[in-house]
Amino acid sequence: MNLRLPLLRYALWVAVFAAVGCGRKSTSQVVSGSPVAQSPSVSPVTAATQSPAVAPSTTPSPGAKANQSPSSDLAKLETRVRPSVIWVTVFDAKGNLLRTQSGFFISADGRLATTARAIEGAINAVAKTADGGIHNVSGILAASKALDLAVLQADVKQVTFVERNKNGNLSQGAGVVVIGSALAGNEGSAREMTIASQDPERLEITGATPASSVGSPIVNGDGEVVGVVTSAGEKTIARPSAALDSLLSRVSDETEPNWPGTAETRGTPRPTLKPRLVYAPAPAFPPRAAQPGLSGTGRFRLTFDAQGNVTNVQMIQSTGNRLFDEAATNTLRQWKSSPSQGWVVTVPVTFQTR
Repeated sequence: MNLRLPLLRYALWVAVFAAVGCGRKSTSQVVSGSPVAQSPSVSPVTAATQSPAVAPSTTPSPGAKANQSPSSDLAKLETRVRPSVIWVTVFDAKGNLLRTQSGFFISADGRLATTARAIEGAINAVAKTADGGIHNVSGILAASKALDLAVLQADVKQVTFVERNKNGNLSQGAGVVVIGSALAGNEGSAREMTIASQDPERLEITGATPASSVGSPIVNGDGEVVGVVTSAGEKTIARPSAALDSLLSRVSDETEPNWPGTAETRGTPRPTLKPRLVYAPAPAFPPRAAQPGLSGTGRFRLTFDAQGNVTNVQMIQSTGNRLFDEAATNTLRQWKSSPSQGWVVTVPVTFQTR
């Protein structure tokens, strides 16, 4: 009797354990290695986490292919036009910097276009190219405050320039590109835009442009200038190339570039004034020669003509460093004096690192 009772309890425990084990197996499943109770919500959650991970990797964006060709064309257009886009830096009679604005060469012999506002109060200017070149601007050929356009002449023999569009075949909705100077960094990058409205003297372009774009060319797909940016910001305003052509029609082969501030006043004869320097920037320290303790002093003789332009720079005494001599000579050629009968001055130049 005592032996049968333990056997009965043992059999009962085995039956209960088996029932519990069978119940777990039939009411759960493994998802991602963890037991999860079955319910209608399990399947949607699992599908939602899988779908986005698969779709982008197997289905390419249709817009990506569509943009590949225009991006390539835009890069080629930028490479073609950008070397002609420059910075025009202007100075007042005391040699103080007034402002820097974009511009672009419109002929191989150094004619350039920018805005009339860029040269207000200026008596001298230099044109800076993306390759590091600095060219003296000898004067203004034509300017119009009404159009806010100016044509200047740079002292350079040969430059890359952009052709102007002669057809005038612009229409509302036409695609154009604004290209700034490489000296402006990312702000000078080519920007694809659209003509919102146009008339013979004004273009309105959809899209915003940075302030550094003022004076930059607007070109068509052939790289021809169709306009000049005169106002930047959320709304871009420009003058069409026809307005620039109208300004250029005032320039003849006999037109001499000049700065209004250097013109002699005609009238009652007065005693001849002693000539004075009106623009005399200091030579910049050559980056390649920037070594601690490096220095040099030289003397250079400058010859000025009656208009105050430097016609010759002669090195009387070398600084002892070729880079110093070149930097001094290039800068001294840009000096200006007041009108005179022509004169000569010897200038000492010292380079010294601290």
